[in-house]
Amino acid sequence: MMSEEEKEELKIELAKLEDEISTLRQVLAAKEKHLVEVKQKLGISLMNELKQNFSKSWHDMQTTSAYKKTHETLSHAGQKATAAISNVGTAISKKFGDMRYQHLSHSYSIRHSISMPAMR
Repeated sequence: MMSEEEKEELKIELAKLEDEISTLRQVLAAKEKHLVEVKQKLGISLMNELKQNFSKSWHDMQTTSAYKKTHETLSHAGQKATAAISNVGTAISKKFGDMRYQHLSHSYSIRHSISMPAMR
């Protein structure tokens, strides 16, 4: 349990803290206003700031180990997919080539048998 005197001291401390916070908010608001004025004088626009912030954030993100590992994994997966697609393309081309060869050889044998009369 707290004594009445301790409660009064805490109430006084609470009032001081609230007053300090209020003062700090006023100071912060004045500083933010001054900041905007200085940026305007320097020609720094909100759009320029957003671009700079985005560029910095993008760079920071690219330097994280999670991004690097993901990039490496996706790059490796892309290389494997490219190789697999290339192998499928090669197999299809070979199959078409084999089919063409069989067709030509079948045509040749038909022509050959038609042009050579059967001997009796």
